[in-house]
Formats: sequence, C-alpha cells, structure tokens
Amino acid sequence: MGAHCCSHDHDSPPQPDPKYRRILWIALVVNALMFVVEIIFSLRANSASLLADSIDFLGDAANYGISLWVLAQSVQTRAKASLLKAASMALFGIGVLAHAIWNAITGVIPDAQTMSLIGLLALGANLGVAWLLYAYRNGDSNMRSVWLCTRNDALGNIAVVLAAVGVFGTGTAWPDLIVAVIMATLALTAATQIIKQARKELKHHSS
Repeated sequence: MGAHCCSHDHDSPPQPDPKYRRILWIALVVNALMFVVEIIFSLRANSASLLADSIDFLGDAANYGISLWVLAQSVQTRAKASLLKAASMALFGIGVLAHAIWNAITGVIPDAQTMSLIGLLALGANLGVAWLLYAYRNGDSNMRSVWLCTRNDALGNIAVVLAAVGVFGTGTAWPDLIVAVIMATLALTAATQIIKQARKELKHHSS
C-alpha cells in the first residue's frame, strides 16, 4: 500500500490504513512496557547491551508515537518526521558506544542469567511486533523507518542473549561490550538508510 504513496504527483495526505494504525498502537504499548522492564533489570545486571536495548525500546516507543501522528500527513511531513527519527537513532548509537567505552574502563562484569532471561523476553516482544509490521516494510521512508527499528531490535535481542552466553562462558564483560557496539552500529546504519530515502522523497515532492 505505502509503496505507491511516493508515486503521486501531488502532496495530498494519504488515507491512513486503520490496520496499520492499530499495529502502531500495539507496537507503542509493547515498547513502552519493555523499556520499563529492561531499564530495571539492566541496572540490576550491570549490562551495557541490555541497557542499550532498554534505551532503544524507549526510542522506538517515541518513534511509533511520531509515526501515528504523521500517518495522515503529507509525504513531505512524513519524510521530515523520518529525518527526526533517524537523528534519534544516530544519537542512540553514539550514546551506546560511549557507554560501552565507560564499562570497558571500569571493568564491570554483568549478570549473564538476567541478561539471557530479559533478552529472550524482549526478543519475543519484538518478533511479535516485527511480524505485524512485515507487510509494511517496503512503504515510504516513515514506514521503512518503523520496520527497520523493529528489525534491528530483534537482531539486538538475539545479540544480547548471545552476549549473555559469552559472559557466562568467559567470565568477562567483553561479549556484552562487543554486542553493545554492534547494536550501536546497526542504529547508525539504519539511520543512514532512512536519511537517504527521506531526502529523496523531500526532493521529489518539492519539485
């Protein structure tokens, strides 16, 4: 559906898909709840990757809220919202890198059991949201940004679980720190992709 929005010659707002709107509301609630759960347990576990994932859940909840607001807006408005979301993803990536460096300096070793349990819970939540959003993955930049955020979250959850196994096996914090860096890289890469598509849409509809 959304793939055809960019082919219109005018800039009139599209008719929002009621199903997509419901999915965004579900995604917003799920992400907000998972942020609360992960922020609590990441602090208890002293896990940089789990903390990064909790912050990502908060950012995604905000992103879903923005997406709901611009759903019935013009292509230009939705593209500008995508640029805002991409900027937040980039800031998240930079923040995670800084936090990983700090944990490496202080030498904190996280709790592997808590990491694995909460990571699996978060993975289940994100896979459910990703399944709901899959049909809209090739829409405009706004829809694509929502899909990429959810996809990256699921990949990040898998990485957190693998990091927990690594921490348990090695008795060091390095697996946790490596995963935190990977998650930051995913955020920066996705932000770059969204910015490129949003700029193309702004250029096309400003002419």
